[in-house]
Amino acid sequence: MLTVDFSKFPINPGDRVLDLGCGAGRHAFESYRRGARVVAADLDLKELAPLSGMFAAMRAEGEATPPAAATALSADATRLPFPDGAFDAIIAAEILEHIPDDAAAMAEIARVLRPGGTAAITVPAWLPERVCWALSSEYHEVPGGHVRIFTRAELAAKLTAAGLTPTGSHHAHGLHSAYWWLKCAVGVHDDAHPAVRAYHRLLVWDIMSKPALTRLSEAALNPLIGKSLVIYARKIKTTQPIIPNGFVLNATARHFPPPGGRPGGQQAAPEERETAQ
Repeated sequence: MLTVDFSKFPINPGDRVLDLGCGAGRHAFESYRRGARVVAADLDLKELAPLSGMFAAMRAEGEATPPAAATALSADATRLPFPDGAFDAIIAAEILEHIPDDAAAMAEIARVLRPGGTAAITVPAWLPERVCWALSSEYHEVPGGHVRIFTRAELAAKLTAAGLTPTGSHHAHGLHSAYWWLKCAVGVHDDAHPAVRAYHRLLVWDIMSKPALTRLSEAALNPLIGKSLVIYARKIKTTQPIIPNGFVLNATARHFPPPGGRPGGQQAAPEERETAQ
């Protein structure tokens, strides 16, 4: 289930793509399928374990051919182990809401993106997320859980401050908001509840079959209650300083010490990476 719309975020063969906070790898796999040289990065080693096998299986089945390449590694979003301008495109799907120092993570995304490169940033949309928080504290008050709710204006402003110019946006997964509201109402971890199981079956059927009725329904619901907000942005050349959490950093310099320091960011909890488990 892709949150990023690749018709709005084109990936070309040979592009260097970072899927930051890759989780189960859905966007990394799609980028790899399109011929990119992909780095799938996540702080959670358990998430990374199956990715190399999946990349190998895709190669064996001819789903990814040269110049496509892929690797998976552990990385802290606030201290990325890559040089300046290392990537042509970066995807950060549903991770910024988990990171206390989100400004540092955005500054790092901007740093490792080449000038002229593009980024796709997704977060839970404000209204569906507010409903979830109102229905259940368990939904977000967990280790590695959500620490903030973004408005579109706030996310766009923070990306701009980091040196990324928003170029477009949309909402996604309109059918999934009600699923999470239902889970919050009956118990976030009560997957055995009959109503939750029935809705889950509906979502799996929709993902696998893509029937016209649900596709049209979701397209109508997305602007109103789409579970995810997606913002596309481009890095422009800038000499203005980036100021994450009060520390002035040169926009063209390496901001953080090399990997090995104490991690400062958290990536998304596994159960929140994919709406339908």
